[in-house]
Amino acid sequence: MAGVLVVTGAGRGIGAAIAELGGARGWKVCVNYSRAKDKAEAVARKIRDGGGSAIAVQADVGKEADIVRLFQEVDKAFGPVTALVNNAGIDLPARDTADVELEGLHKIFAVNVFGPFLCAREAIRRMSTKRGGKGGVIVNISSRASGHYKLVGEMPYTASKGALDAFTMGLANEVAPDGIRVACIRPGLIMTEIFDDKDKLMERAKTAVPLGRVGDPMEIATAAIWLCSGEASYVTGMIMDVGGGR
Repeated sequence: MAGVLVVTGAGRGIGAAIAELGGARGWKVCVNYSRAKDKAEAVARKIRDGGGSAIAVQADVGKEADIVRLFQEVDKAFGPVTALVNNAGIDLPARDTADVELEGLHKIFAVNVFGPFLCAREAIRRMSTKRGGKGGVIVNISSRASGHYKLVGEMPYTASKGALDAFTMGLANEVAPDGIRVACIRPGLIMTEIFDDKDKLMERAKTAVPLGRVGDPMEIATAAIWLCSGEASYVTGMIMDVGGGR
């Protein structure tokens, strides 16, 4: 049964696809964004035009105060969250580890690790059956990069996603008695706005991906909404690779 869904970083790409599919499946959706207000509002409007319920809420998931406010606004609009998709994430310009600066590490871990941790904290406070909640689901969007250790120049991103994988497994064990399921999706090469050269990406996929193509954001969304649904009621502590075999 659909409930209240919060999707972080939902103004575009994978996050937008998850929010739109959730809205189409009957979820009341919070479309979170940091800077892309127009795009997030467009996603929320599309959901409402289709007969669903949605709001767009600005919050930088790298900032604790913003995260607390995000969930308070959802409480006011729809009631307590019942499904959280931690999708928001950033990368840094590629560089060797010898050239990485602490400021960049703080920035990427604030959004990719601390953000999901604090969003999960706020969700658990509302979902936990031990705290008077009705249970719920947390889905973390990681990356196949966490398992590809040959990505030169991407160690901060790889490390942050590896931390998210570990967080998923530990949290799933911790909150299972609270009626909360936790899972993780690791997308592979997905056709999103972050890729400027689409043709080059397609050529890369032909040799790097066993299925020989780039994935579509909606293919990640389908997996995420399934994990949030009752159809996945016996699934927790799982890391699902959605990368065409890569």
